[in-house]
Amino acid sequence: MKRREFSRSAAAAGAFVALSGAAVTPAWAQGPSVKPKAGSDYLQLDKRVATEAPAGKIEVIEFFWYNCPHCSAFEPRFENWKKSAPPEVMVRRVPVSFRDDFLPQQKLYYTLEALGQTDALHGKVFQAIHTERVPLNKDDQIVAWAVKQGLDKDKFVEAYNSFGVATNARRATQLQDAYKVGGVPALGIAGRYYVDGTLAGSMERALQVTEYLLADLRKGS
Repeated sequence: MKRREFSRSAAAAGAFVALSGAAVTPAWAQGPSVKPKAGSDYLQLDKRVATEAPAGKIEVIEFFWYNCPHCSAFEPRFENWKKSAPPEVMVRRVPVSFRDDFLPQQKLYYTLEALGQTDALHGKVFQAIHTERVPLNKDDQIVAWAVKQGLDKDKFVEAYNSFGVATNARRATQLQDAYKVGGVPALGIAGRYYVDGTLAGSMERALQVTEYLLADLRKGS
């Protein structure tokens, strides 16, 4: 879902979703001898972005937004990819904020992370929004949903309003800007590369581009 679409009406956004579903096969996918090209299949950042990966690890970031239908559809595939990633790859998720009203869902993600509930509830947030049609755009809606998941209300609210969660949300926005994220879902690799479904043709191919770049990085390119 492209960044510019977030300011349009729901109807216009829905039309975009329908149009963006068509996958275009990039040239590199036509055969093993054709490599993905910087500038067309992925972007090489002009300025490297600092990563959180320790020595010997390569960071891969998934940029997402809970309300994005493409992110919801991509989530199971990315989770499977994450589980099968090589041991030297460190995967983390970063919730974007293209508008001020994205902040509550940024805080939701980092609250789940602070409480050690990401594995249990991250996927359920997508399910609540896109399958159960539960609105989770405001603080009170999010707190009520968290309580229904069995979380202690006081502990959740304390974490949700904490300095640590606010700091993580601010850093997430800075990171999306550093990577020049143009839409979600999207992937950032090693603080050096950026790829999304528009560049690669689909998010499945974006993962393939990511694997190609990781292979190069592991060889020391």
